[in-house]
Amino acid sequence: MTSVDAIVIGSGPNGLAAAVTLARAGLSVHVYERNATPGGGVRTEEITLPGFRHDICSAVHPLALASGFFRKFGLADRVPFITPSASYGHPLPDGEVAVAYRDLERTADALGPDGPAWRALLGPLARNADAVAQFTGSSLLQVPRNPLVAARFGLTALSQGGPWWNLPFRTPKPGALLTGVIAHATLPLPNLAASAAGLALATYAHARGWPIPVGGSQAIADAMVDDLRAHGGEVVTGAAIESLGELPDARAILFDTHVAIAARLGEDLLPADYLRRVAGFRDGNGVFKIDFALSGPVPWTNPELLETATVHLGGERGAIARSERVVAAGRESDDPYVLVAQPTLFDPSRAPAGKHVLWAYTHVPRGSTSDRSEAVIAQIERFAPGFRDLILAKTTRTAHELEGYNPSYIGGDISSGMPDLSQLVMRPVLSTDPWRMPGRGLYLASSSAVPGPGVHGLAGYYAARSALRHEFGVTRMPSLAPDRPAAAPGAPASGFNQTTGFIEEEIA
Repeated sequence: MTSVDAIVIGSGPNGLAAAVTLARAGLSVHVYERNATPGGGVRTEEITLPGFRHDICSAVHPLALASGFFRKFGLADRVPFITPSASYGHPLPDGEVAVAYRDLERTADALGPDGPAWRALLGPLARNADAVAQFTGSSLLQVPRNPLVAARFGLTALSQGGPWWNLPFRTPKPGALLTGVIAHATLPLPNLAASAAGLALATYAHARGWPIPVGGSQAIADAMVDDLRAHGGEVVTGAAIESLGELPDARAILFDTHVAIAARLGEDLLPADYLRRVAGFRDGNGVFKIDFALSGPVPWTNPELLETATVHLGGERGAIARSERVVAAGRESDDPYVLVAQPTLFDPSRAPAGKHVLWAYTHVPRGSTSDRSEAVIAQIERFAPGFRDLILAKTTRTAHELEGYNPSYIGGDISSGMPDLSQLVMRPVLSTDPWRMPGRGLYLASSSAVPGPGVHGLAGYYAARSALRHEFGVTRMPSLAPDRPAAAPGAPASGFNQTTGFIEEEIA
């Protein structure tokens, strides 16, 4: 086999981010993907009926416009996005609804007596969303570029991360609205780490919104693969790597896999101490995923929910907290938290005329084999009577089946490792360079590494940055921006060197 400069195992957003970055630096790069198509958590396929295109994992992308990597990559210039006027909504049992509009003031006004509290909580963060993204999208061991914003964010997370979380509010609406997004973390609530993750997403909801890629999440992967190939990289699909000996010689190998898989593949090259430490890396609970083909839009009792693609179900704050604690205790909730997304409200290209797709999941104990279809349908029916009559077809994956689909989702944990506070700091180990593994030329470029779960590409970007520095002696990062015609003689280059192809950014 011909040798290459770098190999990436796995083609999720992080793996493709690593590959793009390395290829842009002029290296030869091969990506190996076990499935028939690249994309990992951003695949879109017809899995119910012909013409109905479903997002297999992620559907709505708050980080697409916030991630430092995607902003450098110019994702918004490569992929058409639709950003609804409302980022997420939350119906309550009494028929009321709380909605997080992109417009912070509209959101606050709709919350009535709790409007000032919502404005005080999220206004300062939304006004400094770029600083929030930088702080939350990097290692917590690094000094934030804007310490005041980081401190404000930390205090806000603390205010929503403990049993005192209702103190700022007078009505159930704002607490339920925040809990719906905080519960994305799949942790028992209230919880400081979950609060931080949810507040970051809530910040982006009011800063740039929660966008939807036209045609499906696959468009994100396709844009990255196109850029990789344009710069000489290759993607090999249908390649389940069981041993590093199957691969060509390479100076760097980057794993877009769960750290346990990376440790198994690199076991002969890694010291025993590192293997012992990552063996203690803990997985979180799983999800049960269900996709629906529908004959019409979800008939929400409150039509305000038709302004958003994302709806959190489960009732008031206390009910969702109880449900998440039941799952954390290893049981299934009778009143589950359910997250749903209906992108066809805004992107009709994903279904035949007049028809819709609906994406939904609920949290379940790790490794669960239970089919939670009825529980999910019942929770949707609770707030959208008549929903059941619209179902044309459905496809499900239990937590156990999700691991079969993607071995990095151990037990159905789509975060590739529990995102609690300790494992956000030690992800997967305590280090200022957690992406660099102690075996020569080995790097962890997945959600098992800092900054953790989410479609942001940052773990792959940071792993590639570390590999460029340590394996190839590269001290300035390549430009990741969409290729542009050469500037006219004498024109300013805006920090980009047209001759070398590098921007003036030193590798930290």
